[in-house]
Amino acid sequence: MPRRLFRASPSKLLAWVDCPRRYRMQYLDRPAPASRPQRAHTSFGVAVHNALRDWWDLPAEQRTPAAGAELVRSSWIELGFRDADQSREWRELAQRQVTTYLDEVDPAHQPLGIERTVSLKTDVFTLQGRIDRLDDRGAELAVVDYKTSRWEPTDDDARTSLPLALYAAAAWKMFRRKCVRVELHHLPSGAVAAHEHTGDSLKRKIVEAESIAQDARKAEEDYAEFGVDSGRFPANVGPLCQSCDFRAHCPAGQAFGPEKSDWAALEQPAKASLAGPTAASAQRFT
Repeated sequence: MPRRLFRASPSKLLAWVDCPRRYRMQYLDRPAPASRPQRAHTSFGVAVHNALRDWWDLPAEQRTPAAGAELVRSSWIELGFRDADQSREWRELAQRQVTTYLDEVDPAHQPLGIERTVSLKTDVFTLQGRIDRLDDRGAELAVVDYKTSRWEPTDDDARTSLPLALYAAAAWKMFRRKCVRVELHHLPSGAVAAHEHTGDSLKRKIVEAESIAQDARKAEEDYAEFGVDSGRFPANVGPLCQSCDFRAHCPAGQAFGPEKSDWAALEQPAKASLAGPTAASAQRFT
């Protein structure tokens, strides 16, 4: 009998590389350990993403920058902020960023997909992921990912990003149109970090993803036999432990240092690679 394909997503693959212990608690342990409440930077990023998604559902004549700001207000999430004043301050910042960004967007140029789910199957895995925006650029397609972190991504971040490459490969296969351009749209600065892949570079990224999937599969098979006693899920102890959603269930992570506040990422942003292999961006102040 053929072996069942590994079920994957970009965030799942990066979670494995980032910390096998967190991967086990998030994807394998049942009942799953309780995750901590949402942090402020996640609330900020989700509200912005939702506004930019819902803006395209408006009639074309109503797609104004002001309408984007109103969508931020109506979809704002209070979770994780220190107090009402901090929440209001960051909501107003989100509204300004969305307004400025939409000033440069043509409301009549409808994207091919908004938060479009795409899939990709290889000999190793079947993968699903969701693209923030899939643009029709004439004969070709382009993958657009919104970023709201306070540090500005670079073209190298776009080039090395595993999720963006997998999205491009999946879109190319699904729509049978060339898709090699990937872009990171940074709302705080208005900058666009971009990279033009080739067919060969996308294939290399798929091979990279397959290697990660194979390692995760072996660990899952070991877990099926030994459960939490499996030795294939060590904690990758480091700075991310101070804001890990499963910190309360991981003594190794707790020993690294004190837990950061729910709003720490707003006040003290840390430069980290978008490229991987890391899932830091999955806890995203994106």
